[in-house]
Amino acid sequence: EDNMTVAYPSTPASHFHLLRRQAYARPRRPLIVFTPKSMLRLKAASSMPTDFTTGSFEPVLGDRVTLEANAVDRVLLASGKVVYELEVEREKRGDQRTVILRLEQLYPLAGDAIARHLAHYPNAELVHVQDEPKNQGAYPFLALNLPELLAAHGYTKPLRSVSRPASASPASGSSKKHAAEQATLLAAAFDR
Repeated sequence: EDNMTVAYPSTPASHFHLLRRQAYARPRRPLIVFTPKSMLRLKAASSMPTDFTTGSFEPVLGDRVTLEANAVDRVLLASGKVVYELEVEREKRGDQRTVILRLEQLYPLAGDAIARHLAHYPNAELVHVQDEPKNQGAYPFLALNLPELLAAHGYTKPLRSVSRPASASPASGSSKKHAAEQATLLAAAFDR
């Protein structure tokens, strides 16, 4: 019922603008922010000074790479550190057909902003990618709510998921198994 905000900012500037928006918001409502420690050390997760002094918080950020819109056949919707892993994998593969959108705000969902970005890629399928098992993370919520929100804006393509298999545990417990699962996850996001 729009009684809280859940966000997963992927850049320092996005985090700053989110906190700034929260400070000025009336009426105030609780803000839940996901911030993985690994992004603190990640060089790619940085912002230029102008990113802090201009703009505002955006619930959805477009791709940093500009691709030919008609050539794009897949849009990956992701949040947090997996975005950076997807960007590295796309560059390694030389993929020119996949766009990565950053979902910075998980609740309330900004269906209009997502639909606006998707309108640029009429030939693309929509795939949600997450590190977490399929029964955890953002996917269960998105699967229930996003298709209806997008349909209200004329987008009727199905939402597909790429994630780890459903599990009772959030982690595999083994670094080798985690690395293998991560490689499988990234391959599933890009393989055609």
